[in-house]
Amino acid sequence: MDAFRIEGGSPLSGDITVGGAKNACLPIFAACLLTEETCVIENVPDLSDVRFMAELIEHLGADVKQAGPNKWAITAKNISSKAPYDLVRKMRASVCLMGPLIARLRYAEISIPGGCVIGQRPIDLHLRGLSKLGCEVEVKNGYVYLDARSNLHGNHVFLGGRYGSTVTGTANILMAATLTPGITRIDSAACEPEIVDLCNMLVKMGAKIDGIGSHSLTIEGVDKLNGCTHHVIGDRIEAGTYIVAGLFPGNQITIRGADPSHLSAFIHSLEEADIKIDSDNNIHVTGHAWRIKSKEIITLPYPGFPTDLQAQMATLLAVTPGISIITERIYPHRFMHVSELQRMGAHISIEGSSAIIVGQESLSGAPVMASDLRASAALVLAGLVAQGETIVQRIYHIDRGYESIDAKLNALGAKIERLSSEELPLKLAS
Repeated sequence: MDAFRIEGGSPLSGDITVGGAKNACLPIFAACLLTEETCVIENVPDLSDVRFMAELIEHLGADVKQAGPNKWAITAKNISSKAPYDLVRKMRASVCLMGPLIARLRYAEISIPGGCVIGQRPIDLHLRGLSKLGCEVEVKNGYVYLDARSNLHGNHVFLGGRYGSTVTGTANILMAATLTPGITRIDSAACEPEIVDLCNMLVKMGAKIDGIGSHSLTIEGVDKLNGCTHHVIGDRIEAGTYIVAGLFPGNQITIRGADPSHLSAFIHSLEEADIKIDSDNNIHVTGHAWRIKSKEIITLPYPGFPTDLQAQMATLLAVTPGISIITERIYPHRFMHVSELQRMGAHISIEGSSAIIVGQESLSGAPVMASDLRASAALVLAGLVAQGETIVQRIYHIDRGYESIDAKLNALGAKIERLSSEELPLKLAS
């Protein structure tokens, strides 16, 4: 397994461009199954999760080609209804194939995704919503069997859950409803920018959707959808990660390719920081010693503070004077990064769903282990600001959601080296 060796303390300066949003690309790739015509998707990041989704829809029968840098062409003329475990297990987001397959074929067999290191993310809301549209649902032998061949119809679907709306559940019901006879109304729909991006693509394909960007979506089913060309939005979480990097003392970064309005709650939480947004939506960030104040942050569904920036914010607050508290309301157990930050000298304690952080002047380099995508980003940030050498192992996690993060940060002045398992010190490789 590859690892990053990071020499901390180098000032970062210059421009950095974010890629397309991974969490928009995955359902958008799935949406290509809704039509026999070709869909061309632009601004697609080169990520392992994207390649897994491409492999999965190709297995279902779609013709999937890279049409150029960050551009894919997908033609799903003849597709099958079964997504096997060997492919689905690689990526939880593959569950969003249920909606397109039901819409197009009226039948689907989908392996239930495996567990997730940041906590349980059940698909019961997905299945409840699809049953409201007339699907017969059966779960057995690790598969979900969905049959709507005799009774698919529009209906009122409520998607509220214990921790708010379900993003992939909203995508599933939305895509299923586009080709479902009648009117479907989704209440408590997720309104993340990635869902808006999916809606915008579906409208280009001929779908009839009202309420885009709100918690209430109304979809009038149509007989067929067409192909289209769609440019994926910039990745707001990647942008937020680089904003944190820019706020470390001595750094000065301009972030391009993201819409700052998608990060309103995050940027508002840093309102005393030196963050400026110009007329072209470029985000300029300058770090000053001890400029950031201690904070109390609560993660919430969009447009609240993103749970996907919680770990990165923990790294920033670990070197911010005072006592800060982060409460995780989306995934209460999403603190796997804390023990690794503690190895680097961070003073963080966990009480229930909250992390109490006592800021220190600095962190020290150490060998650490990434546990998930956003935790790995937090550890890379910690390595950048720490004194000495940090080795971050299991960086396949970060390759799922950050395209060439080492090359992008090195272009700003960071010192990050990608090591193969053979190049790791023996005591770490073992």
